[in-house]
Amino acid sequence: MSGFARDPQYYGDRLVYEPLESKWSRYHATHCGCGQDWLTAHAIPAGFTVIPRGKTGYYGLVGPGLTEGVDEQALTANALWEAVTGKPGTQTWHETVHVTCRSPEAEAARKAENERIYGPRRERAAKARTERATDKQLAYLAKLAETAGKERFDAEFFKVIKGTDIKPRAPRERMTTASKRLTKAAARKLIGALVALETS
Repeated sequence: MSGFARDPQYYGDRLVYEPLESKWSRYHATHCGCGQDWLTAHAIPAGFTVIPRGKTGYYGLVGPGLTEGVDEQALTANALWEAVTGKPGTQTWHETVHVTCRSPEAEAARKAENERIYGPRRERAAKARTERATDKQLAYLAKLAETAGKERFDAEFFKVIKGTDIKPRAPRERMTTASKRLTKAAARKLIGALVALETS
């Protein structure tokens, strides 16, 4: 979401406003409707400067009335609103500043929390790429394969095994037999592809 921020890793000692692209595009389309890009056609010409947030694709804005010459205890996005929509800002509430601490202790805590949340997911995903498909997956695949037919099954089977050491279905091999070579992850992808074909 949009908001004011301080992050020394990306912005040095500057206060920035990080806009949510979808929100400000919607504001611009609703209140201006000129068909141009809100950032390059309005914000930048009005004196706001884009500061990239590294290589993440996100960015912060700095400029007069938004982050410069302002009281940090009374921050609003009214200056940006006026530049983008051409109408006076009406925000009456004050926004807080999200401060990202980059001390070694804070970074270590962030990494530990990331590992706590995403570590088990990564572990399950890694196992799914090596463990064989379950009986439940194989049973469901048998039903889907019967509906899809050999030609469609083979096409989707080839897509999901690409880049792996799983062999394609042999000409006279049963589809259910070929499915037994799939890993959990590959079976999940094939099921999704066949279901999509069935409902299209």
